[in-house]
Amino acid sequence: MSFAEPRFRIQERVIDDQSMIVAVEGEIHVSTAPEFSALLNSTAESGCTALVLDLTGVMFIDSTGLSVLLNALRQVTRAGGRMAVVCSNPTVLRLFEITRLDTTFDIHAELEPALAKVQAAAGGSEAGAP
Repeated sequence: MSFAEPRFRIQERVIDDQSMIVAVEGEIHVSTAPEFSALLNSTAESGCTALVLDLTGVMFIDSTGLSVLLNALRQVTRAGGRMAVVCSNPTVLRLFEITRLDTTFDIHAELEPALAKVQAAAGGSEAGAP
């Protein structure tokens, strides 16, 4: 029996020197987490202090995926920045609630307010906001 490749895609959008949006589609789990983690590590190392993770296209996250999100939050916070998550999928939102991570992450239903909040908190300019 063979399994289909998991549906997973990452798209980066640089807003300014300190601000970035990382949009994820598909599933974040043990098979896709290493790629996602590597991208978020390089984002943190690049000096990004205002990070928005757009998870509106994510249908599933497992504990490995949650660990990647927590590590990203820790890296951005240690650098003096802010991170927000955009999510509107009720299933994914429920996972954040069950694990009580809804109080750890700054979760928004829409992209623009999330970007404005992280840029303001990280001291970035909102001039580059979409």
